[in-house]
Amino acid sequence: MKVVLLAGGFGTRISEESQFKPKPMVEIGGKPILWHIMKEYSYYGFNEFIICAGYKQHVIKEWFADYFLHNSDITFDFTQGRNDMLIHDQHCEPWKVTVVDTGLHTMTGGRIKRVQPYIGNEPFLMTYGDGVCDVNIRELVRFHKSHGRIATLTAVRLEQQKGILDIGGNNAVKSFREKSNLDGAPINAGYMVLNPEIFDYIDGDETVFEKKPMEELALKGELMSYLHRGFWQCMDTRREMDMLEKLLAAGTAPWKKWED
Repeated sequence: MKVVLLAGGFGTRISEESQFKPKPMVEIGGKPILWHIMKEYSYYGFNEFIICAGYKQHVIKEWFADYFLHNSDITFDFTQGRNDMLIHDQHCEPWKVTVVDTGLHTMTGGRIKRVQPYIGNEPFLMTYGDGVCDVNIRELVRFHKSHGRIATLTAVRLEQQKGILDIGGNNAVKSFREKSNLDGAPINAGYMVLNPEIFDYIDGDETVFEKKPMEELALKGELMSYLHRGFWQCMDTRREMDMLEKLLAAGTAPWKKWED
């Protein structure tokens, strides 16, 4: 199952960092938060990624272009008048990464629609490139397969202004509304599982995924929630970035389940 990562936004609320790079490439613990999210999925055996890039997309491409080099022990031999390179050992993950330029001003739904040719006619995972979570992704996928609906999102109970969910007794999402007042209702944390029928709900570049598509899915009973009671944190501000940095430095980052 492929993993789609939304990484094309401007990140204006953390502009002191994102003026030089896309927000998903802002580092915590010496690695981009995008890398941390990919490590989460890789921990559960999902190693094929499609990155929906946009703003400063070249930064993402160049980072992955150099990733193998930077994580390998290499001898550069110029003695024969050539640039011979011998790789002794490499420490890279078994990842296949496709970086797609989905446009500078494309909305979230449009970005997903643009990578449809790379996904094919199969279910896929999708999340945002600026938040970390310790949800059990394997259990999330199992839950999605069990109910047979088009979409599953991960819901968390935090007092933040995100997509607000009204969840029924059978875990069906009865309604979806974006950015309401702080009311303690379950919110959309991303970490979604989507069937290929989702593309029928996205019109084009101007479609905001969190609005019309999600609202229609909820009204039709095709949007389910997987309630996660553990850790989730987005990185919208410098304060949140510093908080994640401190958790890593202290060795208490809940999302970091892999060994160094």
